[in-house]
Amino acid sequence: MSQTVTRALRLLAELGEGERSLDQLAELLGVHKTTALRLLQSLEEERFVYRDAAYRYHLGAGLFALSSLALEQRGVRRAAAPHLAALNAATGQTVHLAAYEGGEVVYIDKYDSRHPVRMYSRIGLRAALHCAAVAKVLLADLPVAERRRVAAGIDFTPYTANTLTTPEALLAELDTVAARGWAQDHAEHESFINCVAAPVRDATGRVVAAASISVPDVVLPYERVLELLPQLLATARAVSADCGLPPGTA
Repeated sequence: MSQTVTRALRLLAELGEGERSLDQLAELLGVHKTTALRLLQSLEEERFVYRDAAYRYHLGAGLFALSSLALEQRGVRRAAAPHLAALNAATGQTVHLAAYEGGEVVYIDKYDSRHPVRMYSRIGLRAALHCAAVAKVLLADLPVAERRRVAAGIDFTPYTANTLTTPEALLAELDTVAARGWAQDHAEHESFINCVAAPVRDATGRVVAAASISVPDVVLPYERVLELLPQLLATARAVSADCGLPPGTA
């Protein structure tokens, strides 16, 4: 990848965290302000960024349009939408849809809880491979050799006392997930959040997405979250059927 493209992508990623000044963006790249300005002007011409009256830069409408097109191209997201919306309405809890792309697990849809306590998550955000329930579902469908390769490359950050911290522990967990057909995050990424996830399969039986329900423990304790599992599994089966999975297929 050329240096110019790499720098432009770093600028966009930084602006994804919030507005920035020219000085801040030049410092991020380690370049003179004139170099950063030329990049920003090119991005402005394509409407990927815009500069406000206070001369601070933001992500632009052109990037939003591209992100919408990227989401529209995911057939599983379209198939899942009515089912996930119904699950969200029935449970009142946060519902996610995630996919495995380029070695990362990314949230591709989200339906917010109707409770005041909300999860910090958003479409496009990466999920932690070693502790997110959706990640466990997606990794569990990989061939065993690929699971091992992925596990060997993970930085096992211990987010909570429950976080899996070794490749061996994760691989054992993935074996369990593959056998029982669902995964959990029992306060592994955030100490106050519990989550269950289930696989969405395509016509070949391959797992193409993971659907999940996430609940803060101030809303429901862990045991009550597990009681939502039958609804989640039924939803995942319905989405899989709409993705072409034959009836009665695991």
